[in-house]
Amino acid sequence: MKKINLGVLVSGGGSNLQSIIDSIERGRLDAVIRVVISNVPGVRALERSKTHNIPAVLIDPENFSTREEFDREVVAVLKIHCVDLVIMAGFMRILTPVLLKAFPMKIMNIHPALLPSFQGLHVQQKAFDYGVKFSGCTVHFADEGVDTGPIIIQAVVPVYDDDTADALQQRILKEEHRIYPQAIQFYADGRLEIDGRKVHIKDPGTMETPGMHNPPLEKF
Repeated sequence: MKKINLGVLVSGGGSNLQSIIDSIERGRLDAVIRVVISNVPGVRALERSKTHNIPAVLIDPENFSTREEFDREVVAVLKIHCVDLVIMAGFMRILTPVLLKAFPMKIMNIHPALLPSFQGLHVQQKAFDYGVKFSGCTVHFADEGVDTGPIIIQAVVPVYDDDTADALQQRILKEEHRIYPQAIQFYADGRLEIDGRKVHIKDPGTMETPGMHNPPLEKF
């Protein structure tokens, strides 16, 4: 099977980058990371790239007068490396139409909440403070909004009464590392069909999933 070429955009530690690398190295993901691009110097994600001999490029926003100029440079680097699919892995910038039009519905992002709830930043704390009983994470295609693109896959985690925001964050992160490689593999297999706001998975299989309750039901 032909492997798809990935370009990964990062701004921090790169734990989702690492989960993708691990999935590729274990033969679970039919992809090759052609380049990692960071907008922040010295982040651990760049070290991870170096450890695995993946080309890494720093593009400093301070060198550009507009976000559009920055994104043009990002597009140029992605094109040079023949990228098929762009992966945002903790990339802390809002994309402009320059990048979105260069890779239409070929940019994925992961968000640590169950969209459309809790968009933006610090969402684990927001969910915790709001008092939800379930939270989770979402892989979606990027569009011109903030965390508003069509949803590909989601994972749900419970929020316990004795939880902390940090504990919830770690529980969600564990699921991020599972669903992001799966979403990419769906794309690699040609199994994603976008119909307006909906993303359909070809041949998803059938699964009877009972309702989840937190706290557990006692008599009903």
